[in-house]
Amino acid sequence: MLHHTLGGRAGPRVVLLHGLGSSSADWPEQQAALHARHRVVAVDLPGHGGSPLPPGRLTIEGMARDVAALLAREGEEPAHVVGLSLGACVALRLALQSPARVRTLTLVNPFARVQPAGPGDVARLALRLLLLGTAPMETVAAHVARRLFPWPEQRALYDSAVASLAATPRRAYLAAMRALARFDARGQVAAIRQPTLIVAGDRDTMVPLAAKTTLAAAIPGARLLVIPASGHATPHDQPAAFNRALLEFLASD
Repeated sequence: MLHHTLGGRAGPRVVLLHGLGSSSADWPEQQAALHARHRVVAVDLPGHGGSPLPPGRLTIEGMARDVAALLAREGEEPAHVVGLSLGACVALRLALQSPARVRTLTLVNPFARVQPAGPGDVARLALRLLLLGTAPMETVAAHVARRLFPWPEQRALYDSAVASLAATPRRAYLAAMRALARFDARGQVAAIRQPTLIVAGDRDTMVPLAAKTTLAAAIPGARLLVIPASGHATPHDQPAAFNRALLEFLASD
């Protein structure tokens, strides 16, 4: 059973699905913006936060089944689903496996398949795997957080990311990375019929803009919004712009 928190007032449900190495605690600005008019379900994906890592192979499909089961327990009406990176993959699979559970999709820096853009991406992935195999999680966390929040003015975001990432067990982090490596929704996302907003940070160095453009073109009616001066963690480095776009999108449904 997935650990989750509930907040907000009576209204449409919004489900928040975090990124790799994160947790349900990492959406403070979004929860503050949503609570007035929505019921917010912030989920810890398996192996993250308060949710245990299940036995056997961790998959995006299994995570989506767990989220669908949680939504079924919490109510019958479909929910607005917001996912960042890993969470966006889970949201995509949820919409494909359990479409009746999803009212809209907001996918932040998503992809249908992990595809390194060039030798630099391959080298960075190899270094992360090396660190995961040899270094303390605090070192892995600092390495990842530097890429998420590289600018001096982002020091507070960097420190918060290090703390969150370092708290994720090494085994769970590796299991989620393997799940992402196996994830492939290409050729399937055209079946999605829910209104979809794809949010892209224009400085994202983890997922190429081309991957998001391709995904937006493949989902019928999907809208692509590029947010300036934002990296991979758009809800955190540009919360005002992201929240504004999210609230407008939810209100339009």
